[in-house]
Amino acid sequence: MTNANNRSTLFDPTTTDLLADVYRAGNDAPASLFIGGQWRQAQEGGTRTISCPADGTTVGTVSEATDDDTIAAIKVARETFDSGVWSSVPARERGRLVIGIADKIRENKELFAAAESADTGKRFEDSLVDMDDIAAAFDHFGTLIGHQAGRVVDPGMDNVRSRIDHEPVGVVGMVTPWNYPLLQVAYKVAPAIAAGNTFVLKQAELTPHTAMLLMAVTKELGLPDGVANLITGAGAACGNPLSTHPDVDMVSFTGGLQTGKLIARNAAETVKRVALELGGKNPNIIFADADFDVAVDNALNGAFFHSGQVCSAGSRILVEESLHDKFVEEFAKRANNIKLGGPTDDKAETGPLISAEHREKVAGYVDEAREHGAKILSGGRAATSEDTNGQHGTGQSDLGAGFYYLPTVIDGVDRNADMDFVYDEAFGPVVTIETFRDEDEALEIANDTIYGLTGAVFTTDAGKAERIVRGLRHCTIWINDYHPYLPQAEWGGYKQSGNGRELGEVGLAEYQEHKHVYHNLTPTVHGQFGQQ
Repeated sequence: MTNANNRSTLFDPTTTDLLADVYRAGNDAPASLFIGGQWRQAQEGGTRTISCPADGTTVGTVSEATDDDTIAAIKVARETFDSGVWSSVPARERGRLVIGIADKIRENKELFAAAESADTGKRFEDSLVDMDDIAAAFDHFGTLIGHQAGRVVDPGMDNVRSRIDHEPVGVVGMVTPWNYPLLQVAYKVAPAIAAGNTFVLKQAELTPHTAMLLMAVTKELGLPDGVANLITGAGAACGNPLSTHPDVDMVSFTGGLQTGKLIARNAAETVKRVALELGGKNPNIIFADADFDVAVDNALNGAFFHSGQVCSAGSRILVEESLHDKFVEEFAKRANNIKLGGPTDDKAETGPLISAEHREKVAGYVDEAREHGAKILSGGRAATSEDTNGQHGTGQSDLGAGFYYLPTVIDGVDRNADMDFVYDEAFGPVVTIETFRDEDEALEIANDTIYGLTGAVFTTDAGKAERIVRGLRHCTIWINDYHPYLPQAEWGGYKQSGNGRELGEVGLAEYQEHKHVYHNLTPTVHGQFGQQ
């Protein structure tokens, strides 16, 4: 699909001032690795062409790192941390720099959004909203660290002073996904540098440009060289040292369950701190007494926003039996009318999947549902150029040129009939529908998953809503809404959706050690041992 001579008009990194040192005229081997405050080429000279999944246009070419590059970045991060050049800076001053990053993102909002949409294919207006959320995350942690002064402990003795000091963990390895490239980076980078750590970030190989822009911003704002380090490349080729190298004190990963398990096993060898935000198979529970229009509209948003490429997507709808037929009819009708298109298609409601490989994975999930006799009420196939001028197209995007998959609704699901697709995370525009009779059965079905990331309940009965919330084994629960988050509120997973938390106050604590200091003001001789 990629045409190297077909340059993206949305974002051209070769003409971007912030990346002037990366893309030089006539340089076929870009220097996209940011190590020790300098842009470098990969040691083996490998490169990767980045293409927009909406239309196949070329976005840019970046360095393809190997383990040797990652180890070099870890060495720099270790030396920088041990020097104290950043960890010794007063917390309030560190906070001011973190807030400065938020200001720079707002100042360059359209540039960052264009880079995000070019790499991911998502709607430009959605990327603009993402930039506001990203800036808010940097604001949150920059403000929080400036007001954190440790904690005084009452020892119950007048001659003793006891306190808890907050110190940085050290060198943090970060691995982030392609679906929300800069947002997921912000969730890790903002608290890490606010706390005084250094880091090595491996951004997803398909979506590197916003992370590169962020590194350029940290340099411009005066973050000491060696605090922020970026590796661009595939995880299999360069990611392993971030979870195995003894000079890394913590690894923070957002992505798939199997990779998360591998990282946890690797990190156990040196007993690193591990923070994992993994997958989700998130239940959206809709009772018959819910506001019907609100429930349908939010269920569509929960399932199909960003073409379902969201870890918190409401991909498992549970609807009360008496409401099933009415709900499914309206939901499937509206799913059939969803308009697909590229980043600048002003009629598009959602965009493409990230790659051909990922689209094949999503298609396999739907094929399995067919094989088990489930009913495909809408979609169920890749979009083609023939769809462009039909109900799924807008006339402005050639759907056959990108990795589009039609919004898909699967009914007739029986979770007791060995239907793995009910439990597996498709990570695409696919939703299954199940029914329940009462509150107890709704909770039983909703909790019947190895995951525990998010969930939602729609009802006009506040008491019922709170009972469901208490019974759900998921970290974030929405009542009569779907998808909003707050940087002040913790985010993470129960069960195999991960461990640790991002955002909120705990999101900062993940990147800190908590040291107890016990000071005896009137020391005395105990005289317990060896006295004659």
